[in-house]
Amino acid sequence: MAIKIIAARLESGKFHENITKLRWTNPGSGETGESFVSAIVAWIEDDDGKAYVDEGIHRVAVEIIKPTFGPEFLRTRADGIWKNNLLELPRF
Repeated sequence: MAIKIIAARLESGKFHENITKLRWTNPGSGETGESFVSAIVAWIEDDDGKAYVDEGIHRVAVEIIKPTFGPEFLRTRADGIWKNNLLELPRF
């Protein structure tokens, strides 16, 4: 299953590490929801989940960043280049 990320909530900053929740939809089933980033990270790691953001007609993969210090967070990468798609999403 792949979910499309459609909105982000940030707290205490303006960087990827400050994204706390994401709003998503499953285009296959029509299901929608909001999840904490930690829950999406666990779903990707443990259940082989996939997430993406639309960039025009292209899908950009959401990947896990594992910093040396601090919690894991999410960021998009297309063709090997890190992108800011999650930061450009509407806020909720």
